[in-house]
Amino acid sequence: MLKLTPILLALAYGLIYYRFSAWRTAKELDSQSTELADPRLKRLTDRMAAALDLPRIRVNIYEIDPINGLAAPDGRIFITRGFYRKYQQGEVSAEELASVIAHELGHVALGHTRRRMIDFSGQNALRTALAMVLGRILPGIGVLIANGLASLLAARLSRSDEYEADAYAAALLTKAGIGVTPQKSLFGKLEELTKSRAGAVPAWLMSHPKTSERIKALEVLEARWDQA
Repeated sequence: MLKLTPILLALAYGLIYYRFSAWRTAKELDSQSTELADPRLKRLTDRMAAALDLPRIRVNIYEIDPINGLAAPDGRIFITRGFYRKYQQGEVSAEELASVIAHELGHVALGHTRRRMIDFSGQNALRTALAMVLGRILPGIGVLIANGLASLLAARLSRSDEYEADAYAAALLTKAGIGVTPQKSLFGKLEELTKSRAGAVPAWLMSHPKTSERIKALEVLEARWDQA
């Protein structure tokens, strides 16, 4: 039992840390966000709401500059001010921004925010267990290897979530009559919009899949739906 104590403590720490992080994020979002009021975007979100048999889809503006969308642990959907500004400047279309909203709705609908709490706790426990074993076999570097393996697992799980949310968004956009084209066109713009240097990070360590691979996955879905 004593040998399991560090692992159990790691699990408990992961749960507590995630809940604290979710609480802190919610507080920050409450203080730095307002509901989005944009007639053109609302027409699109209303179409998605109708496809989901919902009265409406509420979207909030998070007052930060980085370009991103966010599904909060409590289920709220956010678009950053930086992203919305790109839309206002004409660099992103209303349909492309709607595809981001659909993607974040996917994270909520598929339970990714809840699953991340479980994943984080499990990864923390795995990191601790590996560090205990590898630390004895490879003193000095065992802990580093354990941290690296846990990071690889975290990145893989995150990429899986992104593919799932992409597929959900594609299905929703298709059902709403918006289509998958804006989703793919936005992916083609993302690296330039965010000034990302995807090549600087090995693909297996990236928390999001490469944009080219996300587009290919959507094209596979489209081909499958066309044949159905």
